[in-house]
This record gives sequence, structure tokens and C-alpha cells, in this order.
Amino acid sequence: MTAPLHVRLHAEDNVVVLTAKEGTIPAGHKAAAHPIPRGSVIRKFGAAIGVATTDIPAGAHVHTHNVAYTDMDSPVAAGSVGVSRPDPIAASFRGYVRDDGRVGTRNFLGVLTSVNCSATAARRVAAHFTPDRLPAGVDGVAAFTHASGCGLSRDGLGLANLRRTLAGYLRHPNLAGVLLIGLGCEVNGVDDLLDFAGLAPSDRLRVIRIQVAGGTRETVSAGIEAIESMLPLAAAARRVSVPASHLTIGLQCGGSDGHSAITANPALGLAVDRLVAAGGAAILSETPEIVGAEPLLLGRAASPEVAEALLDRVNWWREHASRDGATLDSNPSPGNIAGGITTILEKSLGAVAKSGSSPLMSVLPYAAPVRGQGLHFMDSPGFDPASATGQIAGGAQLIAFTTGRGSAFGSKPAPTLKLSSNSDLARRMPDDIDLDCGRLLTGEASLEELGDEIFAALLAAASGRRTRSEEEGLGDHEFVPWTPGATY
Repeated sequence: MTAPLHVRLHAEDNVVVLTAKEGTIPAGHKAAAHPIPRGSVIRKFGAAIGVATTDIPAGAHVHTHNVAYTDMDSPVAAGSVGVSRPDPIAASFRGYVRDDGRVGTRNFLGVLTSVNCSATAARRVAAHFTPDRLPAGVDGVAAFTHASGCGLSRDGLGLANLRRTLAGYLRHPNLAGVLLIGLGCEVNGVDDLLDFAGLAPSDRLRVIRIQVAGGTRETVSAGIEAIESMLPLAAAARRVSVPASHLTIGLQCGGSDGHSAITANPALGLAVDRLVAAGGAAILSETPEIVGAEPLLLGRAASPEVAEALLDRVNWWREHASRDGATLDSNPSPGNIAGGITTILEKSLGAVAKSGSSPLMSVLPYAAPVRGQGLHFMDSPGFDPASATGQIAGGAQLIAFTTGRGSAFGSKPAPTLKLSSNSDLARRMPDDIDLDCGRLLTGEASLEELGDEIFAALLAAASGRRTRSEEEGLGDHEFVPWTPGATY
């Protein structure tokens, strides 16, 4: 089937989106559907995305050179937007049932650090366990190191975020066992961290302090011994069939383009609705990237309290940007702009599409545990590694990641499944893309078919099918806790 050269997404839109290059206008960019006078609102998806800064002739390129961002927020009452409440469906995957009843999609051993001072020791311990030193059934030994843990206010947001993140990884069902390495004098002390997490050393949680162990070399030796003691426990784990209600996925988009909101994001949204119907959970994040589109989420809020919590987070980010002399329209990124996204309003409308149409059940602080089924929002920055790290800490056993420009992101211990918004990207980066959603533009697949494919791919990945990012060995450097706040 021949693809249309452009699409009009809503009857009220005054722009069309090009599916292929027309003249000097690249694919994914916008053209005026008719003459647009200066000062007129630019509409895409039936919503405002900016204001024309000059008269725009019919067929002309509509982008950053003739469109400006303006604040167009409108109050929306909780529950006022049509919310999909699909009939329950049955679905399952094969996972590892842990002692606490939670289910893992992978079977790693982890080496975590309380502070940056123990990062080298942790990486040396993990590096020792090459594939030939691992028993069958163990996916690997992964080090999760970071650049913080000291020089932080004891009562600040940075330490709180870090502790929630580390606590979430210490408890994560994709880790069959964990070694925690500290220095011994850090602000984020090992004992305080374990108290915060409600955990204690055990046969599946070992602890080493460098100052007590006798230095770096002794720590590495003791760490290798600790991991070796946990290998038989990990190797004994077996996959069993469990309901999809045990699955939580994190939703990410990075390197978006003008097609992301048409293909990959709404297709992922349909898959999310299917997961919710099966009793599972999904986490939407990246608070700066919902600005302008928050009314769509507010209208889906399960209660006024949930709506209020979301507004509170958006307002915090507005104030945060203002203190730095910036605005949230500093996002889109240069890559987003090159791909056809003009303003944060346009980007946000597309980003929200990947959440589907289910009710918004809760708004969570960064890295807080997800409780209950359905769609949840987690406060996070728009930086993909930091955002995904928070989602994994919150309990996500799998990340679904849409991209239009291309992404080399991967994650551990929860793998990343990447979806391309256009077929050209899928052809250019075949080793990074798991599923091509650009087939919608050519008529090779409908949106419903893509939603079904993504849902099936999520269940397959949860059952052990390796994603492209896993095949490429990604995820060792993408653990990035978000630690804002003063450093002393």
C-alpha cells in the first residue's frame, strides 16, 4: 500500500504532518493546511501547540522559525476526560516467583553501592563474573554504581531520592541476591540505608564496608566470595507461568520525532490498556514532558487528590526551571526539533499518548514503590536514564521505550524493549529496535494490530525473550539515580 504524503490528525488541526519529505520539508514535520494569520493558535491533535509569529501561507513549513511557545494551560476536573475501563482479559507470562511473592522477569545478582567511594570495588566484583563463571539460569552479575552518597544534606531531596532508589533495587524481584558495598563514613551509611529499606543482611543480602574489610583489595576479594555464595540460590530459581497482573512496566520515550505521537506512542498506549485490563501496572514519568498536556491526565485522575498531586509536581518543575532562569520550553531537545517537534506542548501531547486511556490511579515521588494495578505517574526528570532508574526502583520489571530519532538505551536488571516511530529508523538501527511502528504509516499494520504486537512482545520479553538492548550488552552504565539538591 502506498503511504499518504501527509496526514491531518484532527478535524480542527490547521497543520498536516508529512509522512515523507515534500520539497524542503522533512518527513515528520508540519505544513500549513491553509493560510494561518500571525497570532493564530497552531493546532495539532485538535489541541494548541503554539502561536504563529508571522503569516504562514498554505503548504508552508510550520516549525520553530514561525511558531512560538505560550502557556495555554486550562483547568480540567478530575475524571472529566473520557476514561477507558476495558473488560478484564486473561494474560500470563513466565517469571521467577520470589520469596515475598513478587515476580521477576530476569535472574540477576546485583552489586550496589551506598556511595561513589565504593564504585570501583563494586565494578571489580561484577567484572570477575564473566559468562563462563556463571551457572545456567543466572543472567549475570550487574554493578549499580552512582556519583553520590555523600556531601548531601541529611534532610534534603537528594538523599531521599537516592535512598528510595537504592531501596527499590535492593528489593527488586529481578535480583535473586544483592551485595551492598559501602565505605564506612558516608552520609548514606549502610545501616541507615538498610533501616530505610526495612531490610537486614541475609543469605540473599550481603554487606561489606571497605573501611572494615581492610581496604579495596580485601573488599573485592570478600565481594567475590559473597556473590559466589549466592550463585546457587540464583541458579535454583525456575520460571513458572504467572498472571500478567504481576507485571509492571515503565514507559519511556527518547529521541522523539514528529511521527512518535502518531505511531509508536499511541500504539504503546493501546498495549498499556491491555496490560491494565489484565491486572498489570504501568508507570508514566518525565514530568517536564507532560507540561501543557497535563489536562489530559488530570481528567483521567481517579480522584481529586490524585489530580492535585499531579498539579503539585508540574508546578514544582515550573518553579524549579524559573529559579535557574529557564522555562520548560527549553525542552524539546535539538534532536526533537530536527525530527519535527516544535514546542513542549507538541512534545507533551505525544508523550502522554503512550499512557493509553486508563484511569490515573496515583502520583508517586521519584523511585517510590508502585502499589496496585493500573496506570501510575512517577515524578522524574526528562533525562531517560534517570527516569527509567526511578521506574525500575519503583518496581518496573520491564521498560518500554519509544524513539523516532534513535536511542542506544538499555537497562538492568529490567530489560528495555525499544519501539521505532518510523520504518527508516528501524532499517538504520536494526540492532537497537525491537519493533517497527512505522508500518502504520505505510498501511502495513493498523494501530490496533501494533498495540496487540507490542503487548505480545512485552509478555515475551517478560518471559525471557532477550531484547535488542540485551543482545547488545547495554545497561551497565544506565543506572542514574536522580539526586537534585545542594551538594556540600
